[in-house]
Amino acid sequence: MEENGEFSFAKDGPVGGSGTSVVVVARSGLPRIQTHANKDGICHDDSTPPVKAQTIDELHSLQKKRSAPTTPLQGSSGSGNAAFAAISEEERQKLQLQSISASLASLTRESGPKLVKGDPARKSDTPKVSHQHHHYFTPTISVSDSALKFTHVLYNLSPAELYEQAIKYEHGSFITSSGALATLSGAKTGRSPRDKRVVRDETTENELWWGRGSPNIEMDEHTFLVNRERAVDYLNSLDKVFVNDQFLNWDPEHRIKVRIVSARAYHSLFMHNMCIRPTLEELEDFGTPDFTIYNAGQFPCNRYTHYMSSSTSIDLNLARREMVILGTQYAGEMKKGLFGVMHYLMPKKNILSLHSGCNMGKDGDVALFFGLSGTGKTTLSTDHNRLLIGDDEHCWSDNGVSNIEGGCYAKCVDLSREKEPDIWNAIKFGTVLENVVFDEHTREVDYTDKSVTENTRAAYPIEYIPNAKMPCVGPHPKNVILLACDAFGVLPPVSKLSLAQTMYHFISGYTALVAGTEDGIKEPQATFSACFGAAFIMLHPTRYAAMLAEKMSKYGATGWLVNTGWSGGRYGIGNRIKLAFTRRIIDAIHSGSLLTANYTKTKVFGLEIPTQVEGVPSEILDPINTWEDKSAYEENLLKLAGLFKKNFQVFENYKIGGDASLTEEILAAGPIF
Repeated sequence: MEENGEFSFAKDGPVGGSGTSVVVVARSGLPRIQTHANKDGICHDDSTPPVKAQTIDELHSLQKKRSAPTTPLQGSSGSGNAAFAAISEEERQKLQLQSISASLASLTRESGPKLVKGDPARKSDTPKVSHQHHHYFTPTISVSDSALKFTHVLYNLSPAELYEQAIKYEHGSFITSSGALATLSGAKTGRSPRDKRVVRDETTENELWWGRGSPNIEMDEHTFLVNRERAVDYLNSLDKVFVNDQFLNWDPEHRIKVRIVSARAYHSLFMHNMCIRPTLEELEDFGTPDFTIYNAGQFPCNRYTHYMSSSTSIDLNLARREMVILGTQYAGEMKKGLFGVMHYLMPKKNILSLHSGCNMGKDGDVALFFGLSGTGKTTLSTDHNRLLIGDDEHCWSDNGVSNIEGGCYAKCVDLSREKEPDIWNAIKFGTVLENVVFDEHTREVDYTDKSVTENTRAAYPIEYIPNAKMPCVGPHPKNVILLACDAFGVLPPVSKLSLAQTMYHFISGYTALVAGTEDGIKEPQATFSACFGAAFIMLHPTRYAAMLAEKMSKYGATGWLVNTGWSGGRYGIGNRIKLAFTRRIIDAIHSGSLLTANYTKTKVFGLEIPTQVEGVPSEILDPINTWEDKSAYEENLLKLAGLFKKNFQVFENYKIGGDASLTEEILAAGPIF
């Protein structure tokens, strides 16, 4: 990948976007964003409607039923409670205080926060320290009343300390019977993608993906600074704030330093688990962060501010390397916000950021798993015979693959020990449980109860998974597995993809969901999410796809499309492909035996399908064989192909660098009929 955005392949020639450029709105006439517009096909992942409770007491009544350690590098837990015990050099401590103070203060402020360890009610004699400016701070903000206030900073507290803070000061925080901390995220129990904003300036105007299909909703620099001032004023008005200094990306050559400033112990513990936890030595030399989050989610934005259309706003300023959160306490906004940042920063270094699971075999063979909700990504990437590198976010550089995060964020709805033993056992002391319902007396969680939300979650350090690979890095992937749950029942259980087909299906990001019941009839609905994570990507999908194909070609990886959905008919007529068969297919991919199999090509989609897979009935490998009504098969096949073509139209007319068209090879990789 060239720095100017052009892509080329050593073997296949240039790859790029087609048609005309995206229309850019004049900077002086930026329109007001209306976030209640119709859905545009963006995958919202964990976004959910607000809870029905109208008061805090009602929300708490739903929660109860009536009746770290540092990140280990070689599998050892280490000690994370000594963040302050060894701090004795006066000058180093002063620099650390100044760095945090600068994060909380505008340039015009004359003072910053005080740093204490523990409860400020017990320790109030910490001296004031003047702040030190970050090199990227360029605000022009007037001094406000909060310049007269001093905030106590609780810095990189241990899980035990954060438990104490949450239980003592945050209503709705409890210790469950397994030792996990159960808490509430307030009215928002999922992400608010319609309230996410990105500053559109001279740089991002040309770099980011804007317009139809894009998750990036624009705002200007001034509005960002208004919201930033509102958030910082709120944080400075509190008795205390929590500050986490942590890392993203397990590859030490390319890791990013992040600082999270938040008002809740729950948020601090969540990020302690989800980001990479620094050692004491790394913390001492942390210095200025590369990116900072100001989480003032308990305080709303001003709905009458330009670009605002609700009391919630999640604002990203890539030039300032800052993120501001107002009006939502859902912790996933921080996790996914940083993922978006990595989707912007990493490609600048020719590193591909990926929304995928990743595991590694005993022989060092790495596989990437892409898939939307319900495709089986978590289930299939969790394999006791293989090491888990990560469950959600990764980077692929010239050094190999690396996990971006230091933890896992697992869905808990209907969780059971039998189905997901690793996740079940990971829910222990140090784990954050969001919005779950538990017995008031025993504190045993009922994972089937959705009184608060269906989007119940558990956030825990990755080392809580027994077969996690520490550190979370691996060699270059050998297999790239795209998962789809096809409710139309026309995609083969497994197909080997060419590079062009891999790009096409990666850009498409297909799966199918079952719609609601109407007059007793259920129809499958196609869902497309570019790069299997459209809600989080920053650049145009074709840029990530071109990088993926370039790396696959360079390092010899093979692309696969695996259907975990229906066979013998669409949903309601056929049957779901047995998990045991899908596992045998995945095993055959890992072992390499599918590379030497005999293949035939399907009609319309032109997919290469094996004639035989050990342990899988040969008749199901070609889906037409399983349909009694062949005409119905053809009808559903053409219907799905049409949906693919319609979805791909948004990607055809996009310019990448100096190339004004996608290659004919990529377009030909789609369905032909």
